[in-house]
Amino acid sequence: TAPSAKTDPDRIRFVQVDGSKCVGCDTCIAYCPTGAVQGEPNREHRIPDPALCITCAQCLTHCPTGAVYEEVSWIGAVRKAIKDPSVTVVAMPAPSVRYTIAECFGERPGTPAYGKLVGALRKLGFDKVWDVEFGADLTIMEEGTELIKRLSGEATKPLPQITSCCPGWVKYAETFYPQLLPHLSTAKSPVAMLGAMAKTYGAEQNGIDPSKMMTVSIMPCVAKKHEGMRKELDSSGYRDIDVTVTTREIAWL
Repeated sequence: TAPSAKTDPDRIRFVQVDGSKCVGCDTCIAYCPTGAVQGEPNREHRIPDPALCITCAQCLTHCPTGAVYEEVSWIGAVRKAIKDPSVTVVAMPAPSVRYTIAECFGERPGTPAYGKLVGALRKLGFDKVWDVEFGADLTIMEEGTELIKRLSGEATKPLPQITSCCPGWVKYAETFYPQLLPHLSTAKSPVAMLGAMAKTYGAEQNGIDPSKMMTVSIMPCVAKKHEGMRKELDSSGYRDIDVTVTTREIAWL
């Protein structure tokens, strides 16, 4: 399914359990940090309440029967946009994807494949490939400057300063430890920064109408799908991140 951009991501189940494949082994429950996965031993498990799920997808990664699956996918929307000549489709791959994508094609884990990744994305029909490493550079400068201000007393935020790059961790803190939120950096994650830059500076420098641009975040983690839908990520006047796909999905594509 591909939810509307206006849908509250906290009400979406990004991962779910296929009851026909679940053997009730409790592996998913053991890896779930919040108790979102529920069920009795040797019986079908489910994720009944999306509010408890931080979309880390550790249940999906460790399920021995492949019963846990991604319930939200924008692959259809990406394919449609690629075929539309009026839409500029921008791929924004995370740095880790270049070291994990090759494993999907039989290479040894950790094999560098950035050139092949970019080449494959262009052959698929992506108009631009803008590296999230640039967003990471921005994040380093923003978070580092903020830390200096906290240490010097120029900023009144408390110490220690905790990174805000991981959306699974941010959602975990928001739901279960809101008292820690003042400690989180006010900086966006690298891909969130790049999405905003893509729809503003990137569009301006390349003569692209941002209303005719689709930014596709290519990420290693399902939690990034939740992040891309956050209502706060529209500083460009548009959706900064239009859709998010995982490494597995881009390998399939």
